[in-house]
Amino acid sequence: MALKQLSVFVENKPGSLLAVTETLHRSGIDMRAMCVADTQDFGLVRFIASDTDKAFAALTAANLLVTRNDVVCVMIPDRPGGLTEIIRVLAETRVNIEYLYAFVSSTVGSACVILRVDDAPRADAILRERGYVCLNDAEKI
Repeated sequence: MALKQLSVFVENKPGSLLAVTETLHRSGIDMRAMCVADTQDFGLVRFIASDTDKAFAALTAANLLVTRNDVVCVMIPDRPGGLTEIIRVLAETRVNIEYLYAFVSSTVGSACVILRVDDAPRADAILRERGYVCLNDAEKI
């Protein structure tokens, strides 16, 4: 089962990211994971929210351009080669990785990798079959 990610298109100028985070803050939404990609003129804020539907509604009401995408969130061992192993599994099963971002939780000794792939439900199922723990919207990152 895939996890929902929100993506917000913003201008690359001072205050644009603040508009996103303030909107979420006022709505009581926590950002569980986040990455920002930019070009010279625009940026893309990708994140996992504590309440995806509420965050989507709040951002839309604030006139921000927001989309929802399915991503896979997989827990991997925090050790050299941990990421390589899941990338190998997906490559061998012909799942294309479009992008990923990750963070390490030192309290549980694992890394959490969020992957945007060409077939999220299939990738999730493949990783689970190989014994990996994948999180969904009902679980907290």
